[in-house]
Amino acid sequence: MEFFEVVVTQLKELHVEVSGSSDLPFLDVDRTRTPAWLIRLACAAHASAASLAECRDLCEWFGVSRTRATIQNWYQSYAEHYDQDFTAEPDRVAVDEKQIQLGEEGKAWLYAAIDIETKVVLHARLSQNRGTDPAMTFLRELKEKHRVEDAEFLVDGMGYLTALAKTNLSGHLDYSDRNIVEKLFQTYTMRVGRFHETWNGSQPSAERWLTAYTAYYNHHRSHQALENQTPIEALERVGSI
Repeated sequence: MEFFEVVVTQLKELHVEVSGSSDLPFLDVDRTRTPAWLIRLACAAHASAASLAECRDLCEWFGVSRTRATIQNWYQSYAEHYDQDFTAEPDRVAVDEKQIQLGEEGKAWLYAAIDIETKVVLHARLSQNRGTDPAMTFLRELKEKHRVEDAEFLVDGMGYLTALAKTNLSGHLDYSDRNIVEKLFQTYTMRVGRFHETWNGSQPSAERWLTAYTAYYNHHRSHQALENQTPIEALERVGSI
């Protein structure tokens, strides 16, 4: 996707109004006095597709000169503000893992859990290993974040059934309704490929990006299947939050 196509997409998805609005919940003070809407746009653009250099160019396109370091600081505040600031009570949850490439040689396993009905990403994390133990760790973290004790988990392997049993959760094998998690992994994989040079194989850096992209996906990315609502808006509509 070309850079300016990214900009247009973000403007549409975020319903950004180029105005003097000071509404910026994730950044208390911006000493550079950058317009709030531009900070939000730059953060979402970086989370979804654009590099820091392209975000710098984006600001300059609107007549504001900022460094990549400044934009990185905005972005970190964005990620920290939206890092799982909600608790959900889903009925059905799809979980899976996928190996991703970090830099030229580094690799990690991406674990994710998604609410089938609202498409909310309930939890996402990176692990150096794959297997029952990492899956159990992931599911325990999920239980700490959300009310999933009564949820039905949809998995694609016997290993997950073992992990579910050992964490007092229930589920079954499913290869059809889990398409939503597969699509999310495709998106994550594309973004990982886009940013691997920025990360330089650093897992902590990748995890920070993962947190911010998940925030963008849940809070700001509208879905046609959800009547153009964001996953969080859909979650609020069905009363599962």
